[in-house]
Amino acid sequence: MQPGTLSTFLKRGAIWGFIVLELIFFSIAGEFMSLSDNAFMDLDNMLLLLKQSAPIGIIAMGMTIVMINGNIDLSVGAIYAISAIILLDSMTWPIFGALGDGAIPIAWLLALAVGTALGALNGLIVWKTGVDAFIVTLGAMLGYRGLVFMYNGEQPTSHLNWTLVDFAEAQFLGLHTATWFLLLVTAAIWFLMNKTVHGRNAYAIGDNREAAVNAGIRVGPHMMINFMIIGFLAALSAVVFYSESGSVNPNDGELYELWVITAVVLGGTKLTGGAGSIISTFGGVLAIQLLRKGLSHIGADTETVNLVIGLILIAVLFLDRQLNIKGKEELKV
Repeated sequence: MQPGTLSTFLKRGAIWGFIVLELIFFSIAGEFMSLSDNAFMDLDNMLLLLKQSAPIGIIAMGMTIVMINGNIDLSVGAIYAISAIILLDSMTWPIFGALGDGAIPIAWLLALAVGTALGALNGLIVWKTGVDAFIVTLGAMLGYRGLVFMYNGEQPTSHLNWTLVDFAEAQFLGLHTATWFLLLVTAAIWFLMNKTVHGRNAYAIGDNREAAVNAGIRVGPHMMINFMIIGFLAALSAVVFYSESGSVNPNDGELYELWVITAVVLGGTKLTGGAGSIISTFGGVLAIQLLRKGLSHIGADTETVNLVIGLILIAVLFLDRQLNIKGKEELKV
């Protein structure tokens, strides 16, 4: 076995083994403890699970790129909320009043543009100041959330457009619109990371930034593009979800950054950068949603769900550390 092969196999394959265990456990436990008459692995239940995974999953794809790069973005929940407000509120602006449903694509573009611009601002600050992305995006999280409350106070922003609702609730080949967006985003980001120079550069920068600079990679602009991508995906997630919901509260999206980071880490992406897999992140998203839905299926409350996922995250981080130590020992042999 080549050096590091064991740790790589465990990181890439463990999440799918964990998902299988979840399905088995909750299917059996549900027979005795479920408050519902439906089986846990009922087809409609699984299709709904995929749809419910979309808001976190779409953002998680962008977070994977940023974390492979050796950075992190804590502002995605606030960007998600701002983009949702822009989406719903812009359709009520007098300037678009005569357009009717023609205002929908404009509202989408405005929301996506705002998310991308806020992501670009994060990336520009990280690039030009050299301040750690954790600190920059922590400040951005607070600042952007402040903008959310300034925009409409503590009142929800609502606008229910039935054309949008019909689009969001539509199904194609049995899958909901939100699920298709998640699958398409996953495929697009997988291609970016595995088949393009940009993706290869992301791994190189995360693995050794100084070496990447010496190799001629323009690290600053590269990182800024990745922050723009995650800002765009946070906005896209909001656009997909709130097209159906039609109402956003100022606190919406809170803790999304933690759920997203948890999914990415469960998928095996290193917090220190340089390693990660888009497909494994997809598995991490499914694993979290299965836990949330499965524990709810057997009657657990929200506090129990959070406790279990927190303990699993700690265990995964510990295992990741042990595997990294093992991999380094193998390289020395």
